[in-house]
Amino acid sequence: MTCPIYSNNLVFMNIKAISIAVALTFSACLQAQTVDTDSRYMRPFTEDFSFEKSENFKYTNELLWYSRCIPSFTEENTDVLVMRVGPDVPADAGRGPEIVTPKLTHFGTYSARIRIPDVKQVQPNIGAVVGYFTYLKDEKFGLSEIDIEWLPADPQLIYLGTWTGNADQRIGRTVNLATGTVSYTYYSGPNSSKRYAFMDAASTTPKTIPVIKDFDASKRFYVYGFDWYPDRLTWWIEHPETKEKLILWDYTGKTPKFTGIPVSPTIYRLNFWHTRYWPVDTNPKAVEKPAYPYSLEIDWMKYEPFDELNIKWRKENNR
Repeated sequence: MTCPIYSNNLVFMNIKAISIAVALTFSACLQAQTVDTDSRYMRPFTEDFSFEKSENFKYTNELLWYSRCIPSFTEENTDVLVMRVGPDVPADAGRGPEIVTPKLTHFGTYSARIRIPDVKQVQPNIGAVVGYFTYLKDEKFGLSEIDIEWLPADPQLIYLGTWTGNADQRIGRTVNLATGTVSYTYYSGPNSSKRYAFMDAASTTPKTIPVIKDFDASKRFYVYGFDWYPDRLTWWIEHPETKEKLILWDYTGKTPKFTGIPVSPTIYRLNFWHTRYWPVDTNPKAVEKPAYPYSLEIDWMKYEPFDELNIKWRKENNR
């Protein structure tokens, strides 16, 4: 039998082609391992609420409280989602309008462009809360909740924090961006409502925050967000002029009893509600029922998952 004769160049070309094919296959395998394909979880998205129906959020009481893709009351050429809370809305969290993702989210970057209601001059003692947050309770790990909250009675203040465990483990910080001050940074629980001031650098970074001139969360849109890692949580705001990310709280600390950083998957949410029990820090009378159907405007919401960290966590925890 006569064997085929191959030139050295042909052999080299075949080896090179094989090597490229192997490299591409290996790269594809690596990519498949680092892209989250679990159908239980949200993929990256930006929701601009420009369509009548959303693939990224479910709406609660939408016939009563929502208007989608309508012109902003305060900014030209911007269409928004509007949530309204008025005199007929029952008190307490979850009773007003709320949007939630239909699937889980986990470690990643969360951000939104929001303008809270401008009501301080109309009703200074209003008891209302705008909540931009994650929330879900896991049987093993307890709560997975990360919050950014505003009370329209004082639109210069921003409340940051988490809940973990069984609804009694809390870390929190309140900041005033108009003055560049941190009111307090604390933890409470477990099994205690008493607040304890953080003293360590890992829990109180940064000590001070930059001033945003004339900051008022009700006067214009701002981009807010947080970056959630297994061992770190960073809350931030985008400077409206420079677009620089200004860090409001970079938390890597631990309390004597718990870390304060949620670890389990959650649900991405935004709501608007009436509170009877939580007055804003600067006005203890601010618990009144909303007198009019005040409007919250949401330009967009975004989610960018950290796929490698999420896949790794599920493997380690058999999820």
